[in-house]
Amino acid sequence: MIEIRFEQEHNQAAAYDGERNVGVCQYQALPDRWIINHTFTEPEYGGQGIARNMVECVKEQAALKQVRLEATCWYAKKVLSE
Repeated sequence: MIEIRFEQEHNQAAAYDGERNVGVCQYQALPDRWIINHTFTEPEYGGQGIARNMVECVKEQAALKQVRLEATCWYAKKVLSE
């Protein structure tokens, strides 16, 4: 079972298979917004919706903190536009 953890101290959401990190969605925290700039999932974990879940996790946290969210990462841009 893949667990998605929001790690604000590292400006990212991360995916774990047990204790193994298998993906990240990283963002730059600016005073008025967060910018998702990198999303990565280990190739053997592709196709499971992990990257989407990490982007959604960052999106949810930004909403909770009332911070505007943008993306320069092509994948995050796609997810946020849906």
